[in-house]
Amino acid sequence: MEEVIRIDSVDDYNKLFGLPTIHPLVSVVDLSESHEFPNDFSMSYGVYALYLKQTKCGDIRYGRNRYDYQEGTVVAFAPGQVSAVERTPGMMPSAYGVLFHPDLIRGTSLGREIGNYTFFSYDSTEALHLSEEERVIVKDCLDKIRRELEQPADSHTQRLIVSHIRLLLDYCMRFYERQFVTRTEVNRDVLVAFERLLNGYYESGEQHRNGLPSVKYFADKVCLSANYFGDLIKKETGRSAQEQIQNKLIDLAKERILSGRETIGEIAYDLGFQYAQHFSRLFKRVTGLTPNQYRLRAD
Repeated sequence: MEEVIRIDSVDDYNKLFGLPTIHPLVSVVDLSESHEFPNDFSMSYGVYALYLKQTKCGDIRYGRNRYDYQEGTVVAFAPGQVSAVERTPGMMPSAYGVLFHPDLIRGTSLGREIGNYTFFSYDSTEALHLSEEERVIVKDCLDKIRRELEQPADSHTQRLIVSHIRLLLDYCMRFYERQFVTRTEVNRDVLVAFERLLNGYYESGEQHRNGLPSVKYFADKVCLSANYFGDLIKKETGRSAQEQIQNKLIDLAKERILSGRETIGEIAYDLGFQYAQHFSRLFKRVTGLTPNQYRLRAD
């Protein structure tokens, strides 16, 4: 069984690849400077990591999937994720990136908003492919962090480093939005598949086996991570995937309520809710009326 190497600190990572540690909570790494690189291994991340891959020297797997990457691709990992690397024999890695421990951003605005950078949880076929101009911008952001690390530490050091990291992440968000646009045809195929799967969920009685439909359920069906799938749906429709699911639920509920043949509890359970009161709260939040008020208004 393949050993999983735990990376609980920046220093753990640097020691693995024979790189120097300048700051205990953040490091800009250049793997072309590494002289210690195993062929095949898995890493369990306890830090955030974002790499600009400069040559293709092997494959990276996240879960059961392989990253779709080549030269000029950005891949990112968050604490709690495990990735496997399979290096092509004879090929040395060439990647430039940043690692930072959650403690670096704890208590900062970036720490509070890090969950908004959903690309940390993207996986197979979802890496960020950069244009030459974008690659220069990403490299410049990494250079700025590296230069700040090389300066003598003072009262401004952490704030400036965190600001440069935020700038890098914001640029990646912008470039991902561009990539969503350039993949419009593929995205539309996913959107059509989502609509078909959502309609089929209740037609096939899937709610009786799995309960309420989830974003992850549909993301798995189209072979995307939940975050990437959710961002794609929001970009294409202006509504989140969860909102689309809720709207479908409410539409079905309205039809059943107006039929008058079932109690509110029967409708709730048949839609996949464990508790009728949860259904009633959602219905009122979306429509402004309780299910019973909606039924009475229609009489």
